Amino acid sequence: MGLPIKLISTDFDGTLFAEFENPPIPEELEQLIGQLQARGAKWVINTGRDMSSLMEALGRAGIRIEPDYLVLVEREIHLHRDSRYPGLDDWNAACARAHAEVFARVQQDLPAIVAWIDARFHARIYEDAYSPFCLIASNNGDAEVIHSYLAEYCRSVPHLTVVRNDVYARLSHEAYNKGTALAEISRRLGLGTEAVFAVGDHLNDLPMLSRRHARFLAAPANAVDAVKDAVRQQEGYVSKLSHGNGVAEAINHYLERIPS
Repeated sequence: MGLPIKLISTDFDGTLFAEFENPPIPEELEQLIGQLQARGAKWVINTGRDMSSLMEALGRAGIRIEPDYLVLVEREIHLHRDSRYPGLDDWNAACARAHAEVFARVQQDLPAIVAWIDARFHARIYEDAYSPFCLIASNNGDAEVIHSYLAEYCRSVPHLTVVRNDVYARLSHEAYNKGTALAEISRRLGLGTEAVFAVGDHLNDLPMLSRRHARFLAAPANAVDAVKDAVRQQEGYVSKLSHGNGVAEAINHYLERIPS
């Protein structure tokens, strides 16, 4: 039999990478992914970070393997080539057009949204290159209420959604997320979902933690309850270990169940 896992999709912060652990990416996990890559598997880091932030974190982590693909800001796809990660032009261009169109519809509503939040919470609100509305709440309780408000607003704008990770949130186009980007990489590699492994720890990982996109689903012990519940409901694996150690355990769990 061939290698059962041919595409490994890992969230970064809180899943693959733990900022305050030493090392932040466990050596066992690095070796395991490297061994699978040597056997033909591809690895994608599927993250909300942008390129510069991710490259800095990988450099500080000091790992000696390279992801074959990057999904950045939960939507852009980049392919490893030599020492660089050029973007997949057709996907990224379509992604940019779709976001420009949906964001044009919300510009007139942003002052009212900001005013509603400012009247009730202390939060940092800003615009960046990826969204006209980004937010950092003071705590998770505030983030929950603001998330519900934004989700209700998004229902009034076709194709608009809110993406949340912990106290962070931003507006986005519903067609572009960690799940659809993973599906596009699978398509380009000629892989069905039966050969795909996906692991994550927070709400923005839920789109890829679906049997629509991956057969092998997992969450580390530190994942939020909504993620653990989603993984368990789809007969995925929730590790008793946190962060990268949990990822390594989950991969080995599936490899042992389905021998190559």
